[in-house]
Amino acid sequence: MLGKKPASTRIPFSYQVHSEENGAASRLASQLAEQLDKVPSYRDIVVVCIGTDRSTGDSLGPIIGSSLEKSSLKRLYVYGTLAKPVHAVNLEETIEMIHCYHHRPFIVAIDACLGRVKNVGKINFSEGPVIPGAAMKKKLPHVGEMHVTGIVNVSGMMEYFVLQNTRLYTVMAMADCISQGFILADNKLKVHSGSITKNNVSQTPVHTKGLSKTELAFSLQQSLHKENPPSDES
Repeated sequence: MLGKKPASTRIPFSYQVHSEENGAASRLASQLAEQLDKVPSYRDIVVVCIGTDRSTGDSLGPIIGSSLEKSSLKRLYVYGTLAKPVHAVNLEETIEMIHCYHHRPFIVAIDACLGRVKNVGKINFSEGPVIPGAAMKKKLPHVGEMHVTGIVNVSGMMEYFVLQNTRLYTVMAMADCISQGFILADNKLKVHSGSITKNNVSQTPVHTKGLSKTELAFSLQQSLHKENPPSDES
């Protein structure tokens, strides 16, 4: 993370699972449900899927968003799909729109990230915001009270080209796992009749524009797990 860590004895929540492990989606769903069920009934849970369909590695978020959009979600609202991606160009606009349309939104950000070779394919679900555009030296707002990131390829140098040459299979495997995790978690969450939403839509249209380089809004979250990755061994 960037900046100085505040003094605290509380250990932030963090969970990691590989997308191709047996039961990965169910295990992720249990963690999602446990954390999201703590969100008060008066807050809308909004899932913001960050990325662009113009880069294979950075398409993780929009693919997940499109998958979730097709599901009959009871508790979750989704922004960022292949048709209407949320990327560097419109990210701030989208966050402002979410706060306009939803009452005290609890945002869960989803994004692609880069990491070590041995960690490619792993999914991280952690407390705190995602940091979009870090590798592209972009100054974008940190997004979310919690975040889910998928390590799609190896970090180090020429990240833009690394993302462009990421295997679609890797991205789709993680997208399927994360999508199923959210769908299963949504089924476990209590439906709160008291939820106040200013506009009863699953996704408000967002303005999309820009070329692939300007759209890229992936995060480099590997520093969170590089040295002391959370253990998922049983």
